[in-house]
Amino acid sequence: MNAFPQFTTNIDGVDIHFIHVRSKHKNAMPMIITHGWPGSVIEQLKIIGPLTDPTAHGGSAEDAFDVVIPSLPGYGFSGRPTGTGWNPDRIARAWDVLMKRLGYTRYVAQGGDWGAVITEAMGRQAPAGLLGIDINLAATIPPEVVAALAMGGPAPAELTERERETFNASLAYAKAGSAAYFVMLTARPQTVGYGMTDSPAGLAAWLLMHPGFTPWAYGSHPERSPTKDDVLDDITLYWVTNSAASSARLYWENGGQSVALAAVQKTAEISLPVAITVFPDEVYHAPETWARRAYRNLIYFHEVDKGGHFAAWEQPELFSAELRAAFGSLRR
Repeated sequence: MNAFPQFTTNIDGVDIHFIHVRSKHKNAMPMIITHGWPGSVIEQLKIIGPLTDPTAHGGSAEDAFDVVIPSLPGYGFSGRPTGTGWNPDRIARAWDVLMKRLGYTRYVAQGGDWGAVITEAMGRQAPAGLLGIDINLAATIPPEVVAALAMGGPAPAELTERERETFNASLAYAKAGSAAYFVMLTARPQTVGYGMTDSPAGLAAWLLMHPGFTPWAYGSHPERSPTKDDVLDDITLYWVTNSAASSARLYWENGGQSVALAAVQKTAEISLPVAITVFPDEVYHAPETWARRAYRNLIYFHEVDKGGHFAAWEQPELFSAELRAAFGSLRR
């Protein structure tokens, strides 16, 4: 982390830690990138080079970005809110304050996991200067599909083959109890979080329960990216900052709402350009038909052949190429 310029600034009473790397190329597009749980800014370290110096990574100078990567309130080296109310909408407003404070009057935003929820909130709020958003966990499940999933099936009859595949995968995910951590963090984040503060092994076991970490939790995959050491770096950041409890509060603050429900995230209110990349090992695969229903100004949709929940961490070169393509039309 210390290879990159890092700063803190106080916004609405909370110190916000962020990495800020300016490109050497002229007219670089400013972009704020938001991580999720149980991730951190460590997720995005490998994409800083490809985004800020594209000529060294298969791109052109016209593809360059200035990159701002903040730690969410309560996460990592950001401050811990001492009161309630730091929900995704409030964080979204804080991110616009941060970008304006850095002198950026025109910028784009990107996020996955909680970062997607916060980035979508920015899209709804549409602050002056925000040109568009990119998300890699899109809130696209239609209401009738949500109702069918809640009943445990069957799938609505009118689904296409691709939509039915997504329905079946989502139903299997729910039946397997893979979102048990979501229920626990939503109900009692303080209890769960404080239970992790006296054992690094316990903290590691808890964080590795997240389905995005499954390949690293249940086998030895030395060839995988991120590496075992990368994953341990992320867990260590939670440990040394004692942020197990403070990071968990975001689930409670969001009222137990799912990150993948278009109705909950109010995607119909987003008029700004939206770009989506679907990674095959993600916990939810958004069909393009559902994405176009959810986002009325979808300018980019692409399904790639590798990568998962921690896409920037797992496939940094591919992820960076997707961002260049996603925001290319907004540079003009």
